Amino acid sequence: MSDAAGRSFDVLVLNQISERGLQRLPASRYRTGKDIPAPDAVLVRSADMHAMAIPDSVQAIARAGAGTNNIPVAAMSTRGVPVFTAPGGNANAVKELVLTGMLMAARNIAPALQFVGALDPGMPDMDKAVEEGKKNFAGFEIAGHTLGIVGLGRVGCLVADAAIKLGMNVLGYDPDITVDAAWSLPAQVKKAASVAEVLKSSDFVTLHVPLVAATRDLVDADKLRLMRSGAVLLNFSREGVVNDDAVLAALAAKQLRAYVCDFPSAALNHHAGVIALPHLGASTREAEDNCAVMVAEQLRDYLEHGNVVNAVNFPAVSLARESAWRVAIANANVPNMLGQISTAMAQAGLNIHTMVNKSRGDMAYTLVDVDSPVSEAVLAHLRAITGVLAVRYLPDAAP
Repeated sequence: MSDAAGRSFDVLVLNQISERGLQRLPASRYRTGKDIPAPDAVLVRSADMHAMAIPDSVQAIARAGAGTNNIPVAAMSTRGVPVFTAPGGNANAVKELVLTGMLMAARNIAPALQFVGALDPGMPDMDKAVEEGKKNFAGFEIAGHTLGIVGLGRVGCLVADAAIKLGMNVLGYDPDITVDAAWSLPAQVKKAASVAEVLKSSDFVTLHVPLVAATRDLVDADKLRLMRSGAVLLNFSREGVVNDDAVLAALAAKQLRAYVCDFPSAALNHHAGVIALPHLGASTREAEDNCAVMVAEQLRDYLEHGNVVNAVNFPAVSLARESAWRVAIANANVPNMLGQISTAMAQAGLNIHTMVNKSRGDMAYTLVDVDSPVSEAVLAHLRAITGVLAVRYLPDAAP
């Protein structure tokens, strides 16, 4: 049921979610499963929800990962439904895979493995064949080389720190770096003024940006021509950030030594200069546990208390409970909304104990604690206000 007062919620689980995460939703209040017709919320990893008929009962969606390309975020925003993610939950796993990719490219690990795998273990002179063949796979050490990082979020900062410890020089660029990221960025990282500067100045370039309109084909033919001859490009963010055709042309022209990515495609598959991994970025036990725990806790906090943390389409709003009666309102970010909400409550004789309102782009979100129960008539009045997208009544949701 979706009544917060009853403190019971149904959660549809679309993928295999870590048991550690599901345990954060206590069975006394939450029913989770893959066959729930009218869920209050959805827990998802990689399942494509764009073609899915998302029930009207859904109040929140939580993705146990960082990206939301598989979720119709814009459509959920119009319904007043937050979409939660777990930023940083898989950061260490991705960092380690980026380091692996750099070393694989520098030391020619992929072709060396193929060479060894093709040897006949029954051949009498296998040792001789190994000695003769290994000269074809001589590589270079990454220490002393320059790593360029585009995107200095949690993953980018961890990669920068690890690369410095491996003896690399690090050049970073992020026009939207957060305060937290700036604090965690090692002081040795040289700041670049543009993506072009990173590409021109680096032996390795790794990308850690979301796939949005501004970053689609961020690295195209023109950008690749800026790179040092023999450089290595790594993409562990999203497939569309790099143009595949441009990569193939750069590899053919020896502009690129290698392209390392986590997104196999028909165009790139079997190309000798491409190391393509099967979406392994977050595929560790630790990352799956971390992401599941993060989004489960965020989902529970929202369903029971209305607090919003790490939603991609809502402002961050948290309010310590000071009353047993709370109303959560998602609305379009338009003038006089707070005035109309306050007036509706005052006309009903409700005293507002405390209130917080924040906006993010076109979306605004309000939490109101009042000193007495809220009737269904008041909730209906609030829902009828033009621009209000969703109203949730959260009485006595404390454990």
